[in-house]
Amino acid sequence: MYREFVTVLRREYLKWARVPIWVASSFVIPVLYLVLFGQAFDLDRLFPAGADGSDYVRAALLGAPNYFSYFAVGMVAFVTLTASLYSGTGILFDKQLGIHQRTVATPAPRSALFAGTLAFRAWSACWPAFLAFGVALAFADVPGLIGLSVRPSVSALGIAEVLVAEGLLALMFTALFLSFGYVLDSNEAYFGITSLLNLPILFTSNAMFPQATMPPWLQTVTAYNPASLAVNVMRQNLFATEGYPYPPTLYLLGLLAWAVALIALALYLSARSLRVR
Repeated sequence: MYREFVTVLRREYLKWARVPIWVASSFVIPVLYLVLFGQAFDLDRLFPAGADGSDYVRAALLGAPNYFSYFAVGMVAFVTLTASLYSGTGILFDKQLGIHQRTVATPAPRSALFAGTLAFRAWSACWPAFLAFGVALAFADVPGLIGLSVRPSVSALGIAEVLVAEGLLALMFTALFLSFGYVLDSNEAYFGITSLLNLPILFTSNAMFPQATMPPWLQTVTAYNPASLAVNVMRQNLFATEGYPYPPTLYLLGLLAWAVALIALALYLSARSLRVR
């Protein structure tokens, strides 16, 4: 199984590396969000200073020093979700070219076929998020730009929790959208479903907007959104722990439960397509 897993992983890498525009756009798009949306939309400027103004906004940001810092960490989840949307397109193209049918006809273990593709696609969803995070940090040294500010006492455990949260988020959404590529046979159906899921997942999370500013019913939905759970882990470790009802470890457990459920669903949906017909 190991050899087949590595072979699939290598094939996915070669497909990715041979399309430089794919690599470049994965990085440029989140940076554009940081430069255009993040810099233009600053909640601190919308309210006057004082107890009823910027102080309220700062409390809603749960320890983040400014909205850009709050937004930049949320961009990690946003970029991961957006990148994972395209996970299943490679399977669709392989079906149309007849490659998928020949691959399934080989004696390679089905688990290696799925796991190899999942591993690379999840990685390709992670690295643009962390590159965007690094760019947000670098903005602090650019005159005229607001940069990401984190507390100086971030621990090694905190960094590990951030990495685990990002990894689980990438794995669960990549597995889900990858399974759609196995189940569906038309590009139109695939992009119809993924487009339908993308915005509800994003806008029912606290990735871009503070949960405290939402209506009560939406706050309840947001609290259980896996993107919110991942972002809460990151913000608690990078900013402050005040204002959160639970510690990062509990959010990680909730995120792990989501990951197990979605990956199990993806395996179930993909199983039929991976059988020899």
